Amino acid sequence: MTCRPQLMSKLLSGLTVTFGGSLGFVFINLYKGNEQFYSDFLMPSVHRILDGESAHKMAIKFAKYNMVPDGQAKLKSLANLDCNLWSLNFQHPIGLAAGFDKDGEAVPGLSKLGFSFVEVGSVTPKPQEGNEKPRVFRLIEDEAIINRYGFNSAGHEIVLDNLSKSLNGLKPAIVGLNLGKNKQSDDPVQDYIQGMKTFGACPYIDYLVINISSPNTPGLRDIQSRERIEPFLDQILQAKSELNISKPLVLKISPDLDEQSKKYIARLISRPRENHSKIDGLIVSNTTVSRPSSLKSENSYQSGGLSGVPLKDMSTKMIKEMYELTGGKVPIIGVGGIQNAKDAYEKIRAGASLVQIYTALTFKGPMIVSSLASELSELMRKDGFSSIGEIIGIDAKS
Repeated sequence: MTCRPQLMSKLLSGLTVTFGGSLGFVFINLYKGNEQFYSDFLMPSVHRILDGESAHKMAIKFAKYNMVPDGQAKLKSLANLDCNLWSLNFQHPIGLAAGFDKDGEAVPGLSKLGFSFVEVGSVTPKPQEGNEKPRVFRLIEDEAIINRYGFNSAGHEIVLDNLSKSLNGLKPAIVGLNLGKNKQSDDPVQDYIQGMKTFGACPYIDYLVINISSPNTPGLRDIQSRERIEPFLDQILQAKSELNISKPLVLKISPDLDEQSKKYIARLISRPRENHSKIDGLIVSNTTVSRPSSLKSENSYQSGGLSGVPLKDMSTKMIKEMYELTGGKVPIIGVGGIQNAKDAYEKIRAGASLVQIYTALTFKGPMIVSSLASELSELMRKDGFSSIGEIIGIDAKS
């Protein structure tokens, strides 16, 4: 009988040591920012516990309160990645795509991960809830996501206030502001012009994005049609000139455009214009409504925009096409399916001056940013390049 209490004591002691050791292992890897720990253990664990939108909200909270690993420290010596665009100095070409920090709450924390620029939004003039839940679906086998958020947004005024509070005189990263329209809006053009008025003079914003390519707001992509795109852009650019907005204005387009639409848009934005009245760049591309036959995940039937690995080749091909169609004169931010440095390298070689990631964070974890930058730097060195400018569009020129 006396053996049983001793046995139980030893068992409890062993469990305490095991649990304590496991907890210590977790915290050490979190603190050190072990990339393999995040991608192989933490992110799969999060996927088992939380649905896509809940995990997204949790990630924003962690970033908002600066409870994220420090990726910046690993980027100090990567001088060959410095790039200048629109008179803005980017530490390296890797940024965070719109859709993650929708309401401008967490820019400092996201910058701490290592992003050289963060794009906030999409932001609509009035607050709106977006589409019904569930509206985010992981395609784990495909390293992809389908979302149909539908521009859920706190609205212009709250986002402006969030940026003022979260940055409060800081400038940890270059910040873009992605503008959308309200679902029930009667005048989409005025929604975008109102966004330009609200954020055009904001000291925390470095460039503005006109997003007319989300597949989750009814009728939005129709603005890209040949009949509507020219008068739409004319009004936007006239307002930009009248408001004397000098911030770069970037157009985000769909990967599902047909060849004639690509050519027409390229011709429109390449036209010479006076003053500040021009489109200063393209984001290629938004999510796709297509569904490749290679998809394996059970959620692949869900409606919405598909991002991640299945979008990679479509996006890279379109970057090259738009670079060639604009004669390399309109800077491109390449986004879609980047999971590693090779993917980023391919997009820059195709014609992108900068690149953005989003879905990769879901599967690889936050340390992917510094890893991408370090490995991209090494790829360039191996190929004999000493600056980003040397490789932009070299595959399109060949």
